[in-house]
Amino acid sequence: MELSFAAATDVGRQRNHNEDNFLIDKKLRLFLVADGMGGHAAGEVASSIAVHEIRDAVNNNRELIDRYRVDHPAVQTYEILQVLEHAIQAACSAVYTRAQAEADKRGMGTTATVLLIAGAGDHLRGFIAHVGDSRVYLARQNQSHILTEDHSLMNELVRRGKLNREQIDSSPYKQYKNAVTRAVGVYGSVEVDTFDFDILPGDRFLLASDGMYAYIDEAELPKQLATPDVKDVPKLLVEAANAGGGHDNITAVVIRVGEAATHDVTPRNADVSLKLEVLKGMQMFRYLSYKELVQIGAIAEVVDVKSDATIFAAGQPGDAMYVVLTGRVQLVNGGDVVAELGRGQHFGEMSLVDRSVRSLSAVATGTEPTQLVAITRKDFYDIIKREPASAVKMLWAFVQVLGQRLRKTTHDLSDALHGDKHGADTEQENLFQD
Repeated sequence: MELSFAAATDVGRQRNHNEDNFLIDKKLRLFLVADGMGGHAAGEVASSIAVHEIRDAVNNNRELIDRYRVDHPAVQTYEILQVLEHAIQAACSAVYTRAQAEADKRGMGTTATVLLIAGAGDHLRGFIAHVGDSRVYLARQNQSHILTEDHSLMNELVRRGKLNREQIDSSPYKQYKNAVTRAVGVYGSVEVDTFDFDILPGDRFLLASDGMYAYIDEAELPKQLATPDVKDVPKLLVEAANAGGGHDNITAVVIRVGEAATHDVTPRNADVSLKLEVLKGMQMFRYLSYKELVQIGAIAEVVDVKSDATIFAAGQPGDAMYVVLTGRVQLVNGGDVVAELGRGQHFGEMSLVDRSVRSLSAVATGTEPTQLVAITRKDFYDIIKREPASAVKMLWAFVQVLGQRLRKTTHDLSDALHGDKHGADTEQENLFQD
């Protein structure tokens, strides 16, 4: 899949100098937006240092990145994420050191939002590292999604339920609208958000500073990013931001992943789309945002199972949950079929929270091959540790699923007990009649 890209930056309508910086490195397939902050043009210095430090640090690991392949185990995704995190930490240290050395630059800092595209052919994967309130947008299938979390005071208040987004401009916190809770260089180190995800043909990305996305209509963004000539897109977005008021510096970096013709759609691309569609419909993931769902999709592996093959047997250790993508699966106890599952239904989920052995056997049935999505306990734990907000949503939904099953079990037991009692009473009546 070919990549096309373009960028534009502008001082805006209300500032006298531009503290934004951006980077496009074609060979590394590295894209970056940095929005600086600090008096006496220190923000411009901070964002410039960050852009160059991050680029150099990633380039120093170019061999590792070049060896990465989605379908090759030589380099794991976490290694690429570590490269990006260490790159931002190097930038943080460099900005902080410069600020400590020059009194007029004390306290300067910058956002840093990085997208690296790695892999080859149609096996591309996106890697994001992020600090601050710049953003990465994904336009996919005529919908737009924000793939980053704003590290801002306003977003933190929204997350904690102190106010909703519609109340921001009328709230007493309005004066802190541009305050960030994390920045590169204010301290010697910083907490970095990182994650990876599958890239599909036709995906379009926008990296934007807050002076850009303040004027974005998310419903219109997919159409804007589909403008025929990619070089026109950032310019048009900047013009729209200036027309809307241009309250801050404006930066837009646009990346487009080449479209695939219908006959070129690969099994992997179809698997990724189907995987996300099925996961989205599951009750266990019902509360997740698209970004969070993409993170789950990144740890979920598609498994092909032949008809009549045993997926796992009763008594075996359980270490994964499965979701049916295509085909049918029977859950068997001894020789009895307990349940038959189809698309979107899941089984083995207790293995995500419990190390006990399987109580049932699972067998693929039907004439067509069965495809499953597998999520291992280890990967699930990793997500829970890294993403506490997502963990709460998933575990809450998990408890609801278990609660429904407990109520059903209680109801079935109650019916069985009543049935036994009715059977005993009938037998006693027959005895007296005899």
